[in-house]
This record gives sequence, structure tokens and C-alpha cells, in this order.
Amino acid sequence: MEDRAIVVTRRLPGVPFDSLAKRFRAGDPPPDEPMSREEFLRRVRGASGILCTLADRVDAETLEAAGPALSVVSNYAVGVNNVDVAEATRRRVRVCNTPDVLTDATADLGFALLLAAARKFSDAEGYLRAGRWTGWDPWGFLGVPVSGKALGIVGMGKIGSAVARRARGFSMRVLYHARRPLPPEREAEAQASYSGLDALLSESDFVVLCVPLTAETRGLMSRERLSRMKPTAVLVNIARGEVVDDAALAEALSSGRLFAAGLDVYEKEPVVHPALLSAPSAVLLPHLGSATREAREAMGRLATGNLLAVLEGREPPTPVN
Repeated sequence: MEDRAIVVTRRLPGVPFDSLAKRFRAGDPPPDEPMSREEFLRRVRGASGILCTLADRVDAETLEAAGPALSVVSNYAVGVNNVDVAEATRRRVRVCNTPDVLTDATADLGFALLLAAARKFSDAEGYLRAGRWTGWDPWGFLGVPVSGKALGIVGMGKIGSAVARRARGFSMRVLYHARRPLPPEREAEAQASYSGLDALLSESDFVVLCVPLTAETRGLMSRERLSRMKPTAVLVNIARGEVVDDAALAEALSSGRLFAAGLDVYEKEPVVHPALLSAPSAVLLPHLGSATREAREAMGRLATGNLLAVLEGREPPTPVN
């Protein structure tokens, strides 16, 4: 066994903790739930590597607690908003993530939310399960059509592009907004047209959020921007919860200012705004974007590969810095 220590913050699909523990000092097996902040800070002292999740805050305090031995933070996620990448870079600590392997799973879920919200699945299912259904009703749970409508994608990275591909089967006109337009060949491949954000919001029948969480995207869907959407429109968030003002969204749904929403993430996750829980036409999922066995195990293998590559002096497969 090597003398170097590692920290794995949670039992994760695809992460072979027992094998890692035979090679490195790894401490007790990781828990099945998020590790407490106190336990995390205790375990990272003197560690050479950290394999963590979005629930683990890797900030200056964490990096200081780990000390100079730390060389890699391998995040079991695409987003790294839980990691102070600038501070890690200053300390010459590599930060890695798990892109690509969860693209299709997340795009599938995004389109499922779009369909479910458009056709009021949650409201209708709750009605049936409560024993209130008495038979076919020509006025019951009328939704909005998807085929042939305008889809606006905010954030046209790999997941946004995958959502655009799925829209072809529904003959949707695709608009997108990103920090910069795609190269012409990628735009043609996606069969999508670049749009300013405000124009996209006002023209789209469906808006799917696929942006990373940054200083620029935090609070992006504010009360004012939500008001630009059509009253018949549907908002889907498969990005990060902090991109949307949940209270304003709940108000728009309750007042009928917005037709429906499909959410997989929340502003104060895991706490869900109470007004969203009671809002009509809201399809709410508990952060399931990458939740297929294949995707989660691939994430674990990639996170493990990143960790080991840096510890072995090799370039990691998917570095952030």
C-alpha cells in the first residue's frame, strides 16, 4: 500500500473503493449519504486526492485543510460550481469532471420533462392516484402541443445539442442562445438558429435550460425574464437550480402567466420552494438528469480514471484546469 491518502466522499456507482483502498490510505468506507462538512474537513487533512460530488464544497478552507500534499480534485459531475477552481489552480491542484458520459441520459430526461409538462402528467397522475378520476373528460387536463412548435435552448453545449437532436423527431423549430454562436457547420448539424436571449424567450413555445452555473447565469431566469415568455410556454431546467428564481417561477405558474414547468434541479437544493410544490402544472424530479445505471457507472469510472491519472503523474482524461 502507498503512503499517500485519498478521500472518496460517498459510495458511488463505478467507483471501486475497495480496490482504491488496497493501494492508498482511504480511511473508512464512504457513506451512502452526503458526508458532513466536519467529517469532510477531517478526512482531507494530508490527502493527495479527493473524489467528490456536487454536494461537497471544495473551497479555500478545504484546500487549506488538505495542505500541500493535495494534487487532484476529481468531481463526480460535469459542473464544477462546488469547486473553487481558481484557488485550486493557484495551489497547483488539478480539477477534473465527468463530461460526455452523461450527455444522452440528461438530454433524454430533459425531453421527458418537456413532454410531461406539456401534457400535465404530474397533475393528471396525482388526480388519478387520489381516486378522483371518474372517467374520460373532454375538458380534463388539456395540454399544449409539442410537434411543430418552437424550442428555445439556452446553452448549446453537448447537452443542449443533444436536446436539439431529439427535437427533430417532433419537427420543432430550434432556436438557441449561447455565449457565442456555434460555427456554421455545427449550427447546420444542430438545425438550429442563433437568437438573442430575450427574443428566444418571447418566441419559444418551450425553453430548455442547459447552461453551466456561473456568475453570469446565476439568476438568469429572473422574474423579468420569465415575464417575457408566452403564457402558453413551458420552461424546463436541467442545468443548475440557481439559474432560476424559483419563487418567481412558482408565482408565474400559479397566476397562469406561464403554462407549465419541468424541473430536475432547484435553487436551494435539496430544499424545494414550498410554492413550487403546490404550483399547478409543475413536473418536479429529484435531480435525476444522469440517473441511468450506465451513465452513473461511466461517471464513476471516469472520475476514478481522472483521480488515478493525476496521482500517477499522467494527464487526466477530462481536466478542467
